[in-house]
Amino acid sequence: AGAKDDKFNVLDLAEYTKNRPWWRKIFAPNSGSSAEKYNVATQLVIGGVTGWCTGFIFQKVGKLAATAVGGGFFLLQVANHTGYIKVDWNLVQRDMNKAKQQLKFHSSGNEMPPEVKSRVDEVIIFLKKNVILTGGFAGGFLLGMAS
Repeated sequence: AGAKDDKFNVLDLAEYTKNRPWWRKIFAPNSGSSAEKYNVATQLVIGGVTGWCTGFIFQKVGKLAATAVGGGFFLLQVANHTGYIKVDWNLVQRDMNKAKQQLKFHSSGNEMPPEVKSRVDEVIIFLKKNVILTGGFAGGFLLGMAS
């Protein structure tokens, strides 16, 4: 049994983390909650900025969607009154009754399906671990919706 002359490379973790891209540091898998990584001010700023951007975009897309739906409804009403289209109201009523029956059937059980319950549990755990970030996001979202 002789001694092996294996050579090992030494990895300097400080240099390794400096050379990693910033998105790997933030979105690394299994990196824990943001409360463990960032101070309170940083969490509030990150949450607030992302919330404001989300709220602003949500507001603009919401206005666009409302305009498109309202304009489409208006055009359908004009086409109906001028005789370009005919609506079979008996068919509409029959389809609505089918939809009501299916909703009653699916909502008869008060329990959530297990896949939905597991996702809800994951969201609740995330919110509990990142309360400050979530609060900043909610505030930023409301400000984005208002601007």
